[in-house]
Amino acid sequence: MALPENPNIFANNPLDRASYRRTDKAWIEEQLASPTSLFVPMWKLQPFVLPEAGPGEGKDIGWMRTALLPDLAGEGCVVFLGINRRGKALFAADVSGLKDPENHPALKGLGAFEDLRAIAMAGEITPAELAIMAQAKSMIDWHNRHGFCSVCGARSEMAEAGYKRQCPSCKAEHFPRTDPVVIMLAIHDGKCFLGRQKIWPKGMHSALAGFVEPGESIEEAVARELGEEASIKVSSVTYHSTQPWPYPSSLMIGCHAIADSEDFEIDGIELSGGRWFTREETQAILAGKGDGTAWFPPPFAIAHQLVKAFAEGKV
Repeated sequence: MALPENPNIFANNPLDRASYRRTDKAWIEEQLASPTSLFVPMWKLQPFVLPEAGPGEGKDIGWMRTALLPDLAGEGCVVFLGINRRGKALFAADVSGLKDPENHPALKGLGAFEDLRAIAMAGEITPAELAIMAQAKSMIDWHNRHGFCSVCGARSEMAEAGYKRQCPSCKAEHFPRTDPVVIMLAIHDGKCFLGRQKIWPKGMHSALAGFVEPGESIEEAVARELGEEASIKVSSVTYHSTQPWPYPSSLMIGCHAIADSEDFEIDGIELSGGRWFTREETQAILAGKGDGTAWFPPPFAIAHQLVKAFAEGKV
């Protein structure tokens, strides 16, 4: 039975991650040498992107043959991403060692390295490839940040096709981490609460969010964050959806929470303001027909999906 499609950008990765293959060094080497295998070059965490083939056709990720890996990646890390629906093995390679990558003979005139968040917001790349790029970005970023053993300080080595680092000195093993973040919409009597930060554009309101702390459940984190930032007390929490967020490696856990009342008090630290919105107000703002005093994050953000679900009467 197939899972329902997640409404969030960076979700719905179509690859078979084939995790059972990661410890098979011979198989990984075979795939790297295969003429059908492909890799995406990542320069300073930006994927290589091909321009639009024609008006309105969108951009494509610049997948390259793995034969070019030695020339482009050099000593940069190469991570196995998975197998696509055509049976091809896909990899990501850090080419940040190149000083002028777009003028490299293998890449010149083909495309450009672009910011993943910018192309996602512009809707220029298919959702499936955005999800794969989120995986690639998070993995390479993890290797860039964890080159040394946190136990003894020695330089660690990549293992298991990029999904483990091992210390040759103390033998400690290190694995990629994902940081859970709750993002939630408080609801009470047909209204929802959204806050804003001082640094945000004028009028922007969004769902409250915060990292889940050690030894804390998702429900407890939702209640704590709402209480700390807006003094809102809640009696129940329901799950909506999650969004992989490769900045650098978070998982946004979207929730709705039933508030005990509409009482609130802004903390003045995390938030600079906030207000309750009626269902009719959220519907108007999402439709671009608000009064101009407030607006919400675009569909790119999970906060938009939380507000949308409320506006549509699904919670």
